[in-house]
Amino acid sequence: MRTDEAGGRARAIAVLGTGSDVGKSVIAAGLCRLLVRRGARVAPFKAQNMSLNSFVTAEGGEMGRAQALQAEACGIPPHVDMNPILLKPESDQCSQVIVHGRVWGRYEGRRYGEHTPELFRHVRASYERLAGAYEVIVIEGAGSAAEMNLRDRDLVNWPVVELADAAVVLVADIDRGGVFAQVIGTMDLLSAVERRRVVGVVVNKFRGDLGLFADGITFLEARTGVPVLGVLPFLRDLELDQEDSVEVERYRQAPFASGSVNVAVTLLPRMSNFTDFNVLAAEPDVAFRYAAAPSDLVGADVVVLPGSKNTMADLSYLRRAGFAEALTAHVRQGGELIGVCGGYQMLGREIADPCGVEAGGETPGFGFLDVVTELLPYKRTALVEARPLCWDVLPGTPAPTVHGYEIHMGQTRRGAVRPCFRMVAGDGEEAEDGACSADRLIWGTYIHGVFDRPAFRRLWLNRLRRRKGLLPLDHAVSEAVSTRLRSALDRWADHVEAHLNPARIFAT
Repeated sequence: MRTDEAGGRARAIAVLGTGSDVGKSVIAAGLCRLLVRRGARVAPFKAQNMSLNSFVTAEGGEMGRAQALQAEACGIPPHVDMNPILLKPESDQCSQVIVHGRVWGRYEGRRYGEHTPELFRHVRASYERLAGAYEVIVIEGAGSAAEMNLRDRDLVNWPVVELADAAVVLVADIDRGGVFAQVIGTMDLLSAVERRRVVGVVVNKFRGDLGLFADGITFLEARTGVPVLGVLPFLRDLELDQEDSVEVERYRQAPFASGSVNVAVTLLPRMSNFTDFNVLAAEPDVAFRYAAAPSDLVGADVVVLPGSKNTMADLSYLRRAGFAEALTAHVRQGGELIGVCGGYQMLGREIADPCGVEAGGETPGFGFLDVVTELLPYKRTALVEARPLCWDVLPGTPAPTVHGYEIHMGQTRRGAVRPCFRMVAGDGEEAEDGACSADRLIWGTYIHGVFDRPAFRRLWLNRLRRRKGLLPLDHAVSEAVSTRLRSALDRWADHVEAHLNPARIFAT
């Protein structure tokens, strides 16, 4: 594709959907990688994202993780202009609003809609900066392209398409059923001007013999008047960080085994950054499970309490569901217990909320670690590098580094426990992070991505293996896992290129 001759402004492709979770994010990422392979300078853009899986940029701004993945597909650093508005749900009615990487406020749906004109100015500013710096912008929409009840306050679909003068690719999910109604219903609800922007339809997540859908393609093209650009077969074991619940559901019933390291992560109503654990699930010696009930913890060698967007409410939920007793039994039996971010706060003696960041007041934690947390209005977002303090390494072997990021609104004070990590933030600030019990079997940290680096991950897994009487594995095993995960984008782009008509899309 080429830039607009009139003023050097980027050309744009918008990937809109017939609904949520149809595959817009990963298809946009695939198109980004294919365009980069063709030599274009490409950037992703999603005006407004709603997700509890976020990422921290080098500048310390917070953005949706899907756009961070798409930036990786483009070979460029993530920047908050790629996702100027991020909504992080705190309850069914209220969300924290992040604008240009910083907390902008907390709003319920109706009140948030009152700010649409002001927010769209931020959207426009971010898009214009990207459009002036890149040749192609790959736009991702949200939900359905035909959200009729939201048209008057739409910030992410058609107003952005008009702003960018974008060609539209419409994505439908055949795996959930009703693909003809999805596509035809969506097209019928669009205005004539909007329909003219749709250059084609992508049918995603097809299972079975593609030849059996030939009549379906003919019917869709005749009924809608737009071409079907391709039918994407369902790709198993797609190892990309995704924002929706697909990966969570995939690991709900994973069996534990005596010859593996059995890891259980408790499911929370407001669980955030579950992508922290994707790399663990990819290890060949790990049996990984998301635990929806206390009984799901049976057989686990290690239990992880993940991050939460509403720590006090999720802590209360775990108690009501009977997890407090199950976690106590797990620890008494010699199992390891970990808390990440909000999960770390839950492991302590108390969580106080004097400023009303969440529900206000105070609540006792599980009491597994001698720490106390105070929730504060200020959100800390920073990339960090850290060295572990609670794990022994072989003589002559350098301590492995951990690279990750912090996203939290609490300050945790340690009592009679040692820290887990010596940490250096992106701004050069040094600090100690987390807390670890004397036997090193209970620990918590604020570092998201703590397991991402293969050296630390294998050090930690081998310690678990030794406790089970299993021989340690070579670090090369975890190195190979990280290498494979880094190649997942190219594997996905190859799949997209093989089954779509990219030339038809890119020629618009």
